[in-house]
Amino acid sequence: MNRKALLKMAALLTFIAVAVYLVRFSPARQYLSADQLELLLETVGFWAPLLFIFIYAAGVCLFIPGTVLTALGAALFGPYWGFVYVWLGAMLGAGLAFLIGRHLGRDFAASIIGNRLQRFDEAIERNGFATVLYLRLVYFPFTPMNFGMGLTRVRFRDYLAGTGLGIMVGTFIFTFFVGTIKEIWVSGQWEQLMSWKVFFSIALFVFSFFIPKLLKMVKGRRAIENV
Repeated sequence: MNRKALLKMAALLTFIAVAVYLVRFSPARQYLSADQLELLLETVGFWAPLLFIFIYAAGVCLFIPGTVLTALGAALFGPYWGFVYVWLGAMLGAGLAFLIGRHLGRDFAASIIGNRLQRFDEAIERNGFATVLYLRLVYFPFTPMNFGMGLTRVRFRDYLAGTGLGIMVGTFIFTFFVGTIKEIWVSGQWEQLMSWKVFFSIALFVFSFFIPKLLKMVKGRRAIENV
């Protein structure tokens, strides 16, 4: 293990510690709340979607809870455009966090990998897309995975492709649900609570909780068939 690798890993750990402190404990957290971000976005008018995408990307790297930012996007931009802007912001943030982890932590991780972990590292390089896709579909914690995958040998293009496809389902379900409820709340047309959109959004939201179990069942069945 060389000194450069240690210094870079120390920089990564410092970055994460400072990010968590800023969001969770520092006075700056009051400016990172959903209400404050909504006020900021409402003041920029036409540029709100672009600013939201950059805020979401920065939030991913700073460990701001993704549910807060996703709900904010759906509430501000509706179920459809909200989905587009949230997905773009999440992809940009995931890519940035991955590159931070790759450039600051990969050398250190490679230096401490033993034989067993090396086989895992090589396997994830060969099957990077499938691995990332599966972990995204089972809702593995988003931000830790972004940084963590940067420490492995997974190719950046496989990581982006797996992430982009893997978060699409969950992102659409959540933004469609929140956006639909917000539209009804703003319009005051409470009879719309009995509309097909509401029932459909609720059904999708409930179904999302069963996706990890369904994937694990399929994976287990394939494992049995291959025995």
